[in-house]
Amino acid sequence: MWNSLAHIILKYRLLLVILLGIITVFMAYQAQFIKWSYSLQNIVPDSNKEMIYFKNFKKTYGEDGNVLVLAFQDSSVYQVENFRNLSYLVRELEKLDGVDAVLGLPNLQILSKNTQEKKFDFKPLFGDIPSEQTALDSLLQIARDQRLYSGQLSNPENGASLLVVSISAKVLNSKSRDVTVPDIIRAAEAFEKASKIDLKYSGLPFVRYVNRTKVKAELNLFLIISVLITGVILFLFFRSFKAVIFPLIIIGVVVVWVLGTISLFGFEITLLTGLIPPIIVVIGIPNSVYMLNKYHNEYMTHGDKKKALTQIIRKIGIVTFITNMTTAVGFFVLISTSIQVLVEFGTVAGINILATFVVSIILIPVAFSYVDPPSPKHLKHLKFRLLNGVLSGLDVAVHRHKTIIFILTALVIGASLHGASNIKAVSYMLDDLPAKSELRQDMEFLESNFGGIMPLEIIVDTGQKKGVQNLNNLRKIGALETFLDSIEYMSIPISPLSFVKASRQAYYNGRSGFYGLPTARDRAFILRYLQGNEESADLISAFVDSTGQYVRVSVKMADIGSVKMDSLVHGIIKPKISSLFEGTNLAAEVTGTTYIYIKGNEYLIRNLITSMIMAFFIIAIIMGALFRNGKMLLISIIPNVIPLMITAGIMGYFGIPLKPSTALIFSIAFGISVDNSIHFLAKYRQELFANNFNVDIAVSNSLKETGASIIYTSIILFFGFVIFAASEFGGTVNLGKLTSITLLFAMFANLAVLPALLLQFDSGKRNKDSHPLIERYEESSEGANDDKI
Repeated sequence: MWNSLAHIILKYRLLLVILLGIITVFMAYQAQFIKWSYSLQNIVPDSNKEMIYFKNFKKTYGEDGNVLVLAFQDSSVYQVENFRNLSYLVRELEKLDGVDAVLGLPNLQILSKNTQEKKFDFKPLFGDIPSEQTALDSLLQIARDQRLYSGQLSNPENGASLLVVSISAKVLNSKSRDVTVPDIIRAAEAFEKASKIDLKYSGLPFVRYVNRTKVKAELNLFLIISVLITGVILFLFFRSFKAVIFPLIIIGVVVVWVLGTISLFGFEITLLTGLIPPIIVVIGIPNSVYMLNKYHNEYMTHGDKKKALTQIIRKIGIVTFITNMTTAVGFFVLISTSIQVLVEFGTVAGINILATFVVSIILIPVAFSYVDPPSPKHLKHLKFRLLNGVLSGLDVAVHRHKTIIFILTALVIGASLHGASNIKAVSYMLDDLPAKSELRQDMEFLESNFGGIMPLEIIVDTGQKKGVQNLNNLRKIGALETFLDSIEYMSIPISPLSFVKASRQAYYNGRSGFYGLPTARDRAFILRYLQGNEESADLISAFVDSTGQYVRVSVKMADIGSVKMDSLVHGIIKPKISSLFEGTNLAAEVTGTTYIYIKGNEYLIRNLITSMIMAFFIIAIIMGALFRNGKMLLISIIPNVIPLMITAGIMGYFGIPLKPSTALIFSIAFGISVDNSIHFLAKYRQELFANNFNVDIAVSNSLKETGASIIYTSIILFFGFVIFAASEFGGTVNLGKLTSITLLFAMFANLAVLPALLLQFDSGKRNKDSHPLIERYEESSEGANDDKI
């Protein structure tokens, strides 16, 4: 098969190049239709009970993660001139497209008792801002007495205050967000400049905007850096511009195909799919390295360019295909998670890794068939003293010191398993934010002064229609709110009770001591004022469903992580709800963006671990089909499991938690690292047959030829992935650091442990009449019909 393929590729080389060009132009055309994702990715499946409940919540009450917050703590804001600037900022924000509402001190609405019409009116506390400081101070004192807003808009202990900007759900999940949020920022910056007051920015819309903007910039930067680093390393290895330009052309073609694939499938660019182009640059280059190294070795052996090019396809075509297949498996298994963002990532990456093989196996032989053969200068890398010295040292070590290698390996495995036992699975809503970033610091300011910004919702089922009007039910819900308020990393809850309590305060002419639920003595009077009040009905509808049966209790909380969140909800809140509502018809469910996101990360980690196990078994099956020998299968797998153990150990020792970005590493790294084993064992099999099944000679020769390629590709992979460590996002940093470390250890394992295992456990005896798949590249090249190049 591979003889025929070599013949076809070199005979119809021009036609194949034109065909690849047409496909690339088509993919480039499709790439122009790519869209960026603006939606918060759903990790929990739509069929999940908690996701169904959350979607029903949003249908009833609207979006809970649509609030952008501007915070400040500066007493000068309460000076007349600065307060006027703040009032102007509020008015400017209210005018912006995509802004539904703005709430802050300057436009504060307070409840007022209308004794003539027996109802409560909402009236603005500040009309025109007073010119006298004493008048303004009097109004500010009234604002502080409004218990409804205490802890929500202002911190009574230190004077910190908020402007709450509600953004339309339609804008929040669309490209318009990139217009609305910058408009808000510009207006806020104008206030900062005029007042010299520093504003803190937070809220999920702002976080999502900043993250997406930075991700887009980083992905473009990483793509450029990965190309530059790869080009430099290729030149240092091969000392030839041709050995740089042609592989980079291949990568450029596949990157265009990646973008076209995303568009053709109707996917959008997310944080994960955006990583594929730079990953393809890194993963795709090893094909070229192995092919070029083979080409140079063959040419140096016999000086025949035509034969050397055909030997690339005949001798390592099947091996390169299998290595690309195993790498693709590491991505394809993500499809099994049924999580849309991972399905898209796995589909696009897997398809284009296989596409990389197709483009490489065509363009490398064809491109070099049109140029002059390598000069002695270009072949110097085959006699690179330092590299040959390293390989010779490894050869001596695996032959003479196998026992030491095994002992050291056992010690490393033991230490790694001990470290791995300390790994904790924990994820945070704002996991990717760097600890020292301004955004993280602003978020911490909100957490310390207002309990946080992460929305958590509790829906109370009163058990009957209009159950919200039952005073006993309200008291029970009030007891729940009191309990929630006592939790240190939660804000003061807000619910219909907040409005009812504020109504009682208004009934008693704004005296803050009367903020509370109506008593038996004043209940009838207050209810009379509440009935028929349209403004209050609109406000309450945001917290009570149309039947009056379901009541929303909304809190904001700190980003405490999945472990504490799970403990809080299932170990504290739910048991307390059961205790408070015991003997009543009341029941409650916890939901909200924060709760679902944390649940989603837990679900994601479980699925990624499952996909890693699946990748392991699929690759094992592929290796089994290659060798048809249980002993060889075990020998090939061991060196690639060791790096994963070491990485897990590092995570445990350095306190790196198991979360989506780190769980993803293992299946991908395993799929990549096993490629080196396949190349080494393919050469080893060839050398066994060529040297009368002498294991010692076969191992030595395999180390000398394949070892160089393994080192070259491992260095490229290391530097290609380590660039992601320069990211501002924790998940991308972990992906870069841990993947590069894993692949570096995989190189050492395949150059030391794998040969030592072969020398210790493989007798070299083979049945000459039985050829497993790995040996089928041994078709006779001399008898093939070679056309002129």
